[in-house]
Amino acid sequence: MVRSRDVDQGSVTVEAAISLGALIFVFALALAGLSAFITQLRCMDAAREAARLIARGESGAAAGTAGMIAPGTGYSAIVTGDTVIVTVTGGGGLLPGVRPQGSAYAVLEPGNAE
Repeated sequence: MVRSRDVDQGSVTVEAAISLGALIFVFALALAGLSAFITQLRCMDAAREAARLIARGESGAAAGTAGMIAPGTGYSAIVTGDTVIVTVTGGGGLLPGVRPQGSAYAVLEPGNAE
């Protein structure tokens, strides 16, 4: 009596394991992209608020506000003449090569030239 061997035995398990690993990778990549998008929005909001505060003459509160809105970000402000440009840059995050950044432009209010 000769036993027949099924060569496909266990292939469904292997395919399921590979598919599950790929699904988890795609899900993690989507979450990393969503995190980068949210950080981008926070950088834009922080830059807008900081530019508004500097335009009003409250430059001391601008850095703290930017750090509160978008924690872990860098902040720079350039005042030229009667305008200010604020740039808030986020950290690298989980996606290599993606650095969220937001910039805002504001005109200084009269009497607040720094």
